[in-house]
Amino acid sequence: MQLLQHENTQILQTHKSETFIWTRCLECCIKCLGGIPYPSLIATILLYAGVALFCGCGHEALSGTVTILENYFEVVRSPVDALDVFTMIDIIKYVIYGIASAFFVYGILLMVEGFFTSGAIKDLYGDFKITTCGRCVSAWFIMLTYIFMLAWLGVTAFTSLPVFIYFNIWNICQNVTVLEGATLCLDPRQYGIIPLAEAKTVCAGSEKFYKMCESNELDMTFHLFICALAGAGAAVIAMIHYLMVLSANWAYVKDACRMQKYEDIKSKEEQELHDIHSTRSKERLNAYT
Repeated sequence: MQLLQHENTQILQTHKSETFIWTRCLECCIKCLGGIPYPSLIATILLYAGVALFCGCGHEALSGTVTILENYFEVVRSPVDALDVFTMIDIIKYVIYGIASAFFVYGILLMVEGFFTSGAIKDLYGDFKITTCGRCVSAWFIMLTYIFMLAWLGVTAFTSLPVFIYFNIWNICQNVTVLEGATLCLDPRQYGIIPLAEAKTVCAGSEKFYKMCESNELDMTFHLFICALAGAGAAVIAMIHYLMVLSANWAYVKDACRMQKYEDIKSKEEQELHDIHSTRSKERLNAYT
């Protein structure tokens, strides 16, 4: 009987210790989740999604454009190092590589800045000091994000141009039956793709025109440019979201700095009052003695 009671006591103690451990783990998880800056996290996810969509779809759309120019418009690469359409496409591809890597790093930096300026971090790790360097870093991120937002607006406007061009071509292909008997031609010189001296036209009713309209390259390239445009728009929205988050963090840092100065002055005054009170107490004690 005593042995059974001893075993029951051990089971209860083990159950209590496991419950205590799970409770502490749950409290720790809740505290860690409370320290995450969710607005910065949402903006970072949106930025990564937009940049990935723009860079991936834009790169493949440019490759499809090269295929269409070579196969259906018979545009050939310049044998010399001239700035032709293919060289410009290669340059844009390298720019896309740089954009992908740069904004991957920039998203991490903004996420870290959001962690250190979040009010939840103060509750999690206790009080901290707002330095001049921290305020300058927050102001620098606001200015840099505003510049990047303007840059992405320009990228969005630039990406809308191939979408407009491919929409016209795709619309003509979709209404090819209406164009029977019409002498309508597609000329890349109208968009500045090739020099004016070269005549690379594809007219409605020709074999090349029908092959291009029935090919997968045209439809896929058109929709890839649309996805790239959507990615650039998502990046603009992410930059605007970051601006709102950084402005709120800047206001928090500014208020925390003022509160810090107030606490320092208050502590200094309390220390002076305490010193004065101690001095007077000693003087009274000496006078009484």
